[in-house]
Amino acid sequence: MPRFRLTAALAATILLLTACGDSGDQDGEAGQVDKVTTGVIAIVDVAPIYLGRALGYFEEQKIDLTLTTAQGGAAIVPAVLGGEYQFGFSNTISLLLGASKNLPVKVVANGNNSTGVEGKDFAGLFVKADSPIKSPKDLAGRTVAANTLKNIVETSVRASVRKDGGDAAAVKFTELAFPDQVPALESGQVDAIFVVEPFQQAAVLAGARKIASSYVDAAPDLTVAMYFTSQQLISANPDLVRRFTEAMKKSLGYADSHPDQVREILGAYTKIDPTVRAALVMPKWPSEINRASVDALAGLAVTDGLLTAKPDLNALLP
Repeated sequence: MPRFRLTAALAATILLLTACGDSGDQDGEAGQVDKVTTGVIAIVDVAPIYLGRALGYFEEQKIDLTLTTAQGGAAIVPAVLGGEYQFGFSNTISLLLGASKNLPVKVVANGNNSTGVEGKDFAGLFVKADSPIKSPKDLAGRTVAANTLKNIVETSVRASVRKDGGDAAAVKFTELAFPDQVPALESGQVDAIFVVEPFQQAAVLAGARKIASSYVDAAPDLTVAMYFTSQQLISANPDLVRRFTEAMKKSLGYADSHPDQVREILGAYTKIDPTVRAALVMPKWPSEINRASVDALAGLAVTDGLLTAKPDLNALLP
């Protein structure tokens, strides 16, 4: 899509977000439009769903999409199951934990993947420049900040420590929202932080030192997060789930092949400076889920004691 068309679409989207939102009958001649709320996190990972909305992919599927932000995927899961959101974006570990507890969650689309390149991933494990911590194994007995506890951050960081020959079980974690992590590192409140973009750039600008690309250590081309819904919605409105999935896959495919337009859409839902946006390391956004990486992550979660056994991936994944 030419840039002027995307810019116009983004402007329209921002105007829509500031309006009262009464658009339920805008597509009346074409049929019923479903109002759908999806829980996301204000990070680069979810750029495709914002881009897809701006480009009209959800409108094509007769979906009036509202995006609501939360601190992490662990908080989004109960909101979806409680009916507050129809769909949600959550890290893979949180979804595996839900499946292991027989929660009625079902993945409907891929979310995002690691680049698979050490040192050039969109997330990383950082320490202060003058920290005595030289590599992941030195984190034993130290405290790492995670945006939510018992999620993919813990599993990935422990994978880095284990790979480096350290005692993964001895690493401690404390919960801090992504925007609070760099200040906490600088003040000495924590020994290390694990951040994704755009907060990775904030860590770099603060002079922090990257000691691992933990998503890369966890599994090749790791499926970091996915979009999901409740079994209740699937039973009640399978056609809506199908249409959401179609729009999401189209959004992922477009984002993966148009990084410049991804950087542009970030201005619609974040306050990232354009200069910082230009420096961001982008995730991969394949349309299909890397099932092997999900299985590998489940195995790591069992090793770390987050799971007692691998859940049935066929029941969780599409």
